[in-house]
Amino acid sequence: MKQAIKHPDKSLPALGIRQPWAELILRGIKTIELRSSQTRIRGPIYIYASKKLAKTPHAEKAAEKAGLNVEELPRGVLIGTVEIVDSFPVNQKHAVAAGVPAQILKGKFGWKLTNPQRLQALIIPDYLPYGVWFYPFLRKKTGVRKK
Repeated sequence: MKQAIKHPDKSLPALGIRQPWAELILRGIKTIELRSSQTRIRGPIYIYASKKLAKTPHAEKAAEKAGLNVEELPRGVLIGTVEIVDSFPVNQKHAVAAGVPAQILKGKFGWKLTNPQRLQALIIPDYLPYGVWFYPFLRKKTGVRKK
């Protein structure tokens, strides 16, 4: 098992993800995040467990399969980090890694995630989400850093 992160990097951007997806990413079960557009962001980011739950049937099925009680999962906090290593149009071969049925992949993009690491303690961000990307410890006027 990987060592939990003790001292967070306050310069990293965060991505808000609803539970149970955030927990499934940290467990290495969900390795592709689905979005409506690609991203040029690469490298480590924080996973922010959104306050709202994912209520879709496939989210509930994924949680059940992993033995998760969604109501007990942390929300409204940073729970860990993950690295984005690629972004691409998805197809049916990506369904399992994304945790969804193949029929909902049409027109979506996958963000390939690796190296999930749980924070040693949950962190309430200094700044709350204001879009897809946000900086939990810094007030930024421009977009996130790009590699």
